Amino acid sequence: MRIGLLTGGGDCPGLNAVIRAVVRKGIDGHGDALIGFRDGWRGVLEDSFMELTIESTRGILPRGGTILGSSRTNPYKRDDGVERVRATFAGQNLDGLIAIGGEDTLGVANRLNEDGLHVIGVPKTIDNDLGATDVTFGFDTALQVATEAIDRLHTTAESHNRILVVEVMGRTAGWIALHSGIAGGADVILIPEIPFDIDEVCRLIRRRHERGRYFSIVVAAEGAVPKEGTTMTLAAGEMDEFGHPRLGGIGYALEREIEQRTGFETRATVLGHVQRGGTPTAFDRVLATRLGLRAIDAAHEGAWGMMTALRSADIELVALADAVADVKRVPAQEYARYGVLFG
Repeated sequence: MRIGLLTGGGDCPGLNAVIRAVVRKGIDGHGDALIGFRDGWRGVLEDSFMELTIESTRGILPRGGTILGSSRTNPYKRDDGVERVRATFAGQNLDGLIAIGGEDTLGVANRLNEDGLHVIGVPKTIDNDLGATDVTFGFDTALQVATEAIDRLHTTAESHNRILVVEVMGRTAGWIALHSGIAGGADVILIPEIPFDIDEVCRLIRRRHERGRYFSIVVAAEGAVPKEGTTMTLAAGEMDEFGHPRLGGIGYALEREIEQRTGFETRATVLGHVQRGGTPTAFDRVLATRLGLRAIDAAHEGAWGMMTALRSADIELVALADAVADVKRVPAQEYARYGVLFG
């Protein structure tokens, strides 16, 4: 078979492990020819690609990012997008394509499959918000980076009696904020699923001072928002091709509000893209490899329109339509379980 690969959306530790696994199993296990499209769906639209071989993918397992590049291109935002994708499939004589991405990339994959093109998905997102799989690769690495940062900030916060706000990634789901906050012993954790009351945040911080703890760590997902009707407001940035506003700013907004309301010195740290970069953890390397191996096998089974997924300890196939139907958010009861640890 002749199979195409692409990586779309935000880069993520473990992408290269998937590429390596697909290429090695495809060539040595099935005798396939493989090409990688550059910069996500943009490469498919523009027929921009590179040949993928055992040699060209050697040594990429521990590397972060993606050797194919990535973008947030949406073929369905172009009048002739689907026709151009079809033309690339035909011109490259592709039997199918393996798309590695999150909700948006796999949403396009699902629509293309419904439009008659052979596509298989591999789930990827550091936010861990993709449905139909227990966990996505990249999440464990981002979690480790965020937890280490919180650990380091604890010492400087205590030394200077400061309130430190740590902004982590998480547009619509607060898995990184919740898990890194719990692992790092944060005093307040704010997630997108549950709008926060800034007065309650300040109450928890004041209570720590009353108990003789003159520093606090506040962990906030970038998508965290205040409750309606409060005096705290946030500004949204410009939209991408999938209709998502550019986020960032909750950390500095909290810094300003907490210091004004409590009088305690407050500083914000925005971890940003450092959570995406660098070497993937061993867990993410193994998970990404398993997902990639199953994806190329699925192509030979003709399981188009499916996505590889981690279910309990097994790698299974699930429908792409099911995987992108809903964002996997932190349940309210899960968040509430840890409330006793705050403040």
